[in-house]
Amino acid sequence: MKTLTSQTWTDAIVNQLKEVAQEDKKKILSSFFKTAKGEYGEGDVFFGVAVPDSRKVAKQNMHAPLEVIEELLYHPVHECRLCAGLIIVEQYKKAKNEPQLRKDLYGLYLKNATRFNNWDLVDLTAPQVVGIHLLKNADRSVLLRLANSENLWEQRIAMIASFAFIKEKQFDDALQIAQMLSYHKHDLIQKAVGWMLREIGKRDLDTELQFLLHDNQYKQLPRTLLRYAIEKFDEPLRQAFLKGYAEEYMLENR
Repeated sequence: MKTLTSQTWTDAIVNQLKEVAQEDKKKILSSFFKTAKGEYGEGDVFFGVAVPDSRKVAKQNMHAPLEVIEELLYHPVHECRLCAGLIIVEQYKKAKNEPQLRKDLYGLYLKNATRFNNWDLVDLTAPQVVGIHLLKNADRSVLLRLANSENLWEQRIAMIASFAFIKEKQFDDALQIAQMLSYHKHDLIQKAVGWMLREIGKRDLDTELQFLLHDNQYKQLPRTLLRYAIEKFDEPLRQAFLKGYAEEYMLENR
């Protein structure tokens, strides 16, 4: 496939995805990813490809040039954009000794950040590309720019990319972004913030508790965010947060 023209390669990948599509999955995915009018995925269309099959197609085409990846990111079908993101992940992972290629892939991702326009597209790619790229970078201000964006998907990228830092027990950036996005109106951001706080708590419960208890902000946080954040707490502690007496509980039991 390396001898194919850019457009021919793009068409070949699209056809490979069509070949592994399942008709019964198309309707399920359209409903699951909220594609109806007024919903966050409005207008998105699906072939009906399972994620493991999208991964296989991505791995088979992991040497696709950047222009092919970018063409796929602008394809109207969801799985084509997902495949593009997964190819970026595969290429980035393999390019350990190719810093320029990693820089180009990272740049391509950020340039087209709004094309990762559903939560699965973000969650399956942002930590592995944006997060890993910034892990050894002292300047992570790009995440603040994304968090301040008016675009829902850029905001989710900012939060989910921090998962790479959390895994290394570097919490400061994640906590800063979480604070910026804590009172977001959209449940996809609330869930992302709560999820990342929960991941912090798995590694350092005191850090998560300090965030939630600071100025008793847990009482004002959106309920969806709070439920995600405290999901793994022991049941008495979880109930104390849900019912608003976490401070008293902590004084008596810790």
